[in-house]
Amino acid sequence: MPTEKERSLSTQKAIIKLIPVFRKYGYEGTTLSMLSQASGLSKASLYHHFPKGKEEMAGAVFDYVGSCFRDKVLKPLWEQGEPLERIQAMCRSLQEFYENGRNTCFLAIMSFGEADNLFHDSVKQRLQIWIDTLARVLIEAGIEPNKAKARSIEAIVQIQGALILVRILDDFTIFKKAIEDLPRKLFNNDRNES
Repeated sequence: MPTEKERSLSTQKAIIKLIPVFRKYGYEGTTLSMLSQASGLSKASLYHHFPKGKEEMAGAVFDYVGSCFRDKVLKPLWEQGEPLERIQAMCRSLQEFYENGRNTCFLAIMSFGEADNLFHDSVKQRLQIWIDTLARVLIEAGIEPNKAKARSIEAIVQIQGALILVRILDDFTIFKKAIEDLPRKLFNNDRNES
């Protein structure tokens, strides 16, 4: 009989195998058959790991990806150092996390249709953490709080928009350019801001 640690590792391996399915087909387009095939587990085994079915699997994937995002993308913003250097570190992490635009954002995936009904509050909370964390770094750099928040929102719009365009136009340079331009736009935004 497997130990709790072995079961946990087995569940984590299953979660990692489920990520590409949800990324490609979204919540509503993903079926248990697809998840079973991707994980290499029978449907019964999947239910053993995730008794509440697809909803629990999607939640586990969402939590896992969120944890990776926190550890890779947000962590540089929480560390010590110059604000610009921390933003640049976040940008490098974004390129890695999204594989230069090849990975769809899970916040977007979980904000449509049935998934939105199930995960709306979690998506909103994670997005707000990202906005607030980025704004705090800009405030440390001497940017007025309202402007810092507005710039943070604009930055995330730029990132999300680039991810959508990459997917539609199949041009990964769009994401690369958006991320490269991000620090300059955050720190040198000379447009009129309200």
